[in-house]
Amino acid sequence: MVAPKKPPKLDTEFACPFCGLPDAVGCFIDLKHRFARASCRTCQESYATRANALTEPVDVYSEWIDACVDANEGVAGRRCRPRAGVHEDDV
Repeated sequence: MVAPKKPPKLDTEFACPFCGLPDAVGCFIDLKHRFARASCRTCQESYATRANALTEPVDVYSEWIDACVDANEGVAGRRCRPRAGVHEDDV
Protein backbone atom coordinates (compact mmCIF):
# COMPACT_ATOMS: atom_id res chain seq x y z
CA MET A 1 0.00 0.00 0.00
CA VAL A 2 1.27 3.46 -0.93
CA ALA A 3 1.31 6.12 1.78
CA PRO A 4 -0.82 9.17 0.92
CA LYS A 5 1.11 12.27 -0.07
CA LYS A 6 1.26 15.04 2.47
CA PRO A 7 -0.16 18.33 1.22
CA PRO A 8 2.50 20.94 0.44
CA LYS A 9 3.30 23.35 3.27
CA LEU A 10 1.96 26.86 2.79
CA ASP A 11 4.16 29.92 3.16
CA THR A 12 4.21 31.61 6.56
CA GLU A 13 6.37 34.65 5.70
CA PHE A 14 5.64 37.07 2.90
CA ALA A 15 6.85 40.22 1.11
CA CYS A 16 5.58 43.47 2.61
CA PRO A 17 3.13 45.35 0.35
CA PHE A 18 4.48 48.65 1.69
CA CYS A 19 8.27 48.37 1.98
CA GLY A 20 8.61 45.43 -0.43
CA LEU A 21 11.10 43.42 1.61
CA PRO A 22 10.77 39.68 1.10
CA ASP A 23 9.95 37.48 4.10
CA ALA A 24 9.33 40.55 6.29
CA VAL A 25 5.65 39.88 7.01
CA GLY A 26 4.65 37.30 9.59
CA CYS A 27 1.17 36.34 10.72
CA PHE A 28 -0.26 35.74 14.18
CA ILE A 29 -3.55 33.87 14.51
CA ASP A 30 -5.44 33.79 17.82
CA LEU A 31 -8.25 31.28 17.43
CA LYS A 32 -9.48 31.76 20.99
CA HIS A 33 -10.34 35.39 20.24
CA ARG A 34 -10.98 34.76 16.50
CA PHE A 35 -8.39 37.35 15.53
CA ALA A 36 -5.51 37.39 13.03
CA ARG A 37 -2.81 39.95 12.30
CA ALA A 38 -0.20 40.23 9.55
CA SER A 39 2.61 42.66 10.31
CA CYS A 40 5.91 43.73 8.77
CA ARG A 41 8.94 43.41 11.01
CA THR A 42 10.70 46.16 9.06
CA CYS A 43 8.27 49.03 8.46
CA GLN A 44 5.73 48.06 11.17
CA GLU A 45 2.70 48.21 8.83
CA SER A 46 0.03 45.72 9.81
CA TYR A 47 -3.38 44.37 8.96
CA ALA A 48 -5.92 42.74 11.29
CA THR A 49 -8.91 40.58 10.46
CA ARG A 50 -11.20 37.90 11.87
CA ALA A 51 -10.03 34.30 12.01
CA ASN A 52 -11.64 30.89 12.22
CA ALA A 53 -10.41 27.32 12.57
CA LEU A 54 -9.55 27.14 8.86
CA THR A 55 -7.56 30.40 8.74
CA GLU A 56 -3.93 30.02 7.64
CA PRO A 57 -1.22 32.72 7.44
CA VAL A 58 -1.54 32.81 3.65
CA ASP A 59 -5.26 33.65 4.06
CA VAL A 60 -4.48 36.63 6.30
CA TYR A 61 -1.78 37.90 3.94
CA SER A 62 -4.00 37.46 0.86
CA GLU A 63 -6.80 39.38 2.54
CA TRP A 64 -4.32 42.19 3.33
CA ILE A 65 -3.22 42.35 -0.30
CA ASP A 66 -6.87 42.41 -1.44
CA ALA A 67 -7.58 45.25 1.00
CA CYS A 68 -4.60 47.20 -0.39
CA VAL A 69 -5.87 46.72 -3.96
CA ASP A 70 -9.37 47.80 -2.93
CA ALA A 71 -8.00 50.88 -1.17
CA ASN A 72 -5.94 51.88 -4.20
CA GLU A 73 -8.91 51.41 -6.53
CA GLY A 74 -10.99 53.58 -4.21
CA VAL A 75 -8.44 56.38 -4.46
CA ALA A 76 -8.49 56.25 -8.26
CA GLY A 77 -12.30 56.17 -8.26
CA ARG A 78 -12.59 59.19 -5.97
CA ARG A 79 -10.54 61.32 -8.36
CA CYS A 80 -12.91 60.55 -11.22
CA ARG A 81 -16.27 60.95 -9.47
CA PRO A 82 -18.01 64.31 -9.46
CA ARG A 83 -18.51 65.96 -6.09
CA ALA A 84 -21.80 65.45 -4.29
CA GLY A 85 -24.41 67.93 -5.43
CA VAL A 86 -22.60 68.69 -8.70
CA HIS A 87 -24.29 67.30 -11.80
CA GLU A 88 -22.42 66.56 -15.02
CA ASP A 89 -24.72 69.04 -16.83
CA ASP A 90 -23.53 71.83 -14.49
CA VAL A 91 -19.84 71.29 -15.28
